[in-house]
Amino acid sequence: MKTSDFYYDLPKELIAQDPLEDRSSSRLLVLNKETGEIRHRIFREITDFLQPGDCLVVNDTKVLPARLMGVREGTGAGIEVLLLKRCEDHIWETLVKPGKKARPGTRILFGDGLLTGEVLEIAEEGNRRIRFTYEGIFEEILDRLGQMPLPPYITHPLKDKNRYQTVYAKHEGSAAAPTAGLHFTPELLDSIREKGVRLAHVTLHVGLGTFRPVKVEDVAEHHMHSEFYMVEEDQAKLINETKAAGGRVICVGTTSCRTLESASGTDGILRAGSGWTDIFIYPGYTFRITDALITNFHLPESTLLMLVSALAGKEHILNAYQEAVREKYRFFSFGDAMFLL
Repeated sequence: MKTSDFYYDLPKELIAQDPLEDRSSSRLLVLNKETGEIRHRIFREITDFLQPGDCLVVNDTKVLPARLMGVREGTGAGIEVLLLKRCEDHIWETLVKPGKKARPGTRILFGDGLLTGEVLEIAEEGNRRIRFTYEGIFEEILDRLGQMPLPPYITHPLKDKNRYQTVYAKHEGSAAAPTAGLHFTPELLDSIREKGVRLAHVTLHVGLGTFRPVKVEDVAEHHMHSEFYMVEEDQAKLINETKAAGGRVICVGTTSCRTLESASGTDGILRAGSGWTDIFIYPGYTFRITDALITNFHLPESTLLMLVSALAGKEHILNAYQEAVREKYRFFSFGDAMFLL
């Protein structure tokens, strides 16, 4: 299977640069994954396709304002630091630009010294491990100094940080939002519960690997970056009960899907716990838990496009994407949504 098999042509003007005022007013392309039938709806109408006994699984991770703009101590040269992963209490693996100015021993000042970072070592792929020193609570300082780490294809400044968070975001740790969840409002979630649909939550902290391109032509040779996930005991019980009763498990986003597929065995039972996953789902994969998926439109030749193709079939997916382009849907993080059922 070739990476180029997952290419499609996307006009640049269809890449959404700003979130809609009303989260739930995005368009929704409903794709029958068995027949390929396509319907065009509005996202808030998703309740029409949900049934009592279904379980909607969301990823409750919270995006850190992880982009820090600092200066190198002694020279005042500008340095941008992006927090990727907490290694220890005060030590983070980071992406630094420009990297040449961040050799081990380099000290970087943020917010006129409110936060100081020292480069300890160079990690894999040129990332830097940095130890931060500060007074007070790190998360509060980060909220004050940090910016949301928007994907590179979004060039407009974000006016409201909360619009790159889901309304149910809880556990901080992501470098990117689980964007399928951005369409939900508290009112829509209430409507879904009232219909007899149960809501479950899992946690997967999204890493920047989600934006990294596949650089090999043979899909099977691509290596996914690890991301931390957590499934709580009561949530695993709820999801397993749904499956046992014949209800559908509907994942909100590829991150929820990857979490369930990582935390389950070949027996189709979801197990509580936490750990790191580098699961790579592409056509040929047999899903253990996931029955249906709510997702945004993904980049050409991306691992996420491969995942949705595994669930609904490559031909159905690429046909739906062509239809979305013709109908001028909005693409990527702040764009419209698909429901694969």
